[in-house]
Amino acid sequence: MSGTDGTAVSFDTASAARSLGDGTFTAVLRAEWAIGSHPHGGFLLALLAKAAIAALHERGEPHAEPLVVSAEFLHAPALGPVLLRTDVRKVGRRATVVEVRLEQRGRSCVEARVTTGRLPMRRPEWTDVPAMAAEPPPGALAMAESTEGPFNLAKGCEVRLDPATAGYLAGRTDEPPRMRLWVRPRHSLVDPYFTLLASDVNPPVVMNLGRIGWAPTVQLTALLRTRPAPGWLRVVVESRSVHESWFDSDATVVDSQGRLVCQARQLGLAPAPAPGG
Repeated sequence: MSGTDGTAVSFDTASAARSLGDGTFTAVLRAEWAIGSHPHGGFLLALLAKAAIAALHERGEPHAEPLVVSAEFLHAPALGPVLLRTDVRKVGRRATVVEVRLEQRGRSCVEARVTTGRLPMRRPEWTDVPAMAAEPPPGALAMAESTEGPFNLAKGCEVRLDPATAGYLAGRTDEPPRMRLWVRPRHSLVDPYFTLLASDVNPPVVMNLGRIGWAPTVQLTALLRTRPAPGWLRVVVESRSVHESWFDSDATVVDSQGRLVCQARQLGLAPAPAPGG
């Protein structure tokens, strides 16, 4: 499912849905935009948002951009073809709402509400973003070299991890569930849709507590704040509470100009603690 020259299909191409002309779209979930055999959650958010915007365009609505994407992950879809059904719930002057349902083999896998409008472009009146270098320092680790299992996203984007925030790599199980990363696409420019992927690009922060393994997302909501400038995106992600099988994860995405471009919060299921952890 890669390009004809063996490279990964670009993010722009992979996340584009093909219209069937009646508010439904088709797409193919590709291996290079997955973690192992699981399609990446942030990529799915981008795909759903693009389908919502395309549905509005087909109706002749004014140009819009995603402002909020809130998704429920009902069943993990498999790699391969999917169907996207859209339903415009509200058309407003400042905000329009579109429901999008991702189906596979007759089963609803992901359901989302996408709020659309125009992203602000002026400098914010007030902002509070984490202090972080604009580019990954020399000691930052390439995710393909530092994660458990096949990190297929490395084929389509560059991801660097701050080793000081990844104690699990050294076998520690008592580090704070907090990580810092840098990410950018390999074959295209960053845009609002890629920031949705960036907001979920990190390994599960509970790995720093010795909880290694797949941590499926149950609910994920992302707020897009402005269009990102070209260059690396900086990502800070942390958990406020790990409680029995559940954990939360909050991501802040900052662009190369130091502007907040995306905020995301998700609820996930944590793997069991490592024996003796």
